[in-house]
Amino acid sequence: MPQTISQLLLPEFDHEMANTRRALERVPAHLADWKPHPKSMTMGTLAWHLAGLPAWITRGLTRDEFDRTPGSDPGGMTTTAALLERFDTSVAEARHHLGEATDEVMQQSWTFKRNGQTVFSQPKLAVVRTMALNHVIHHRAQLTVYLRLNDIPVPSLYGPSADER
Repeated sequence: MPQTISQLLLPEFDHEMANTRRALERVPAHLADWKPHPKSMTMGTLAWHLAGLPAWITRGLTRDEFDRTPGSDPGGMTTTAALLERFDTSVAEARHHLGEATDEVMQQSWTFKRNGQTVFSQPKLAVVRTMALNHVIHHRAQLTVYLRLNDIPVPSLYGPSADER
């Protein structure tokens, strides 16, 4: 039986979100201001950003455009529990919208704007893949480096880590 694009993406989404949660669970609030280099984000900023990334699926599938304005993502990590709550809410909403999306919706155009200026337009499927899933994987990798540099055990993601066999 043919599957929809969404049905094909859901197992990958579930796997990546479970892996991401395992990494976020290890972020200690007392290290929220730590960063490995002056040009790097702090651990708290990186983790907060990562926890909100699944919302790009919701933005991409429920709107035809998104205008990013300064201060449009307020807040930051205060506790690990708040971080996980942000992530869990973002994941639940994204999974719902991903599960409901038809192939027709996935092929519709979506536009990203910054301060009213179009940055790019792409199919909604590309928003799911690049703005959400690939973006999550990228920043989760950064976060695991931050964990390693602070002697916090790195979770196994695609196979064993040096800390989990």
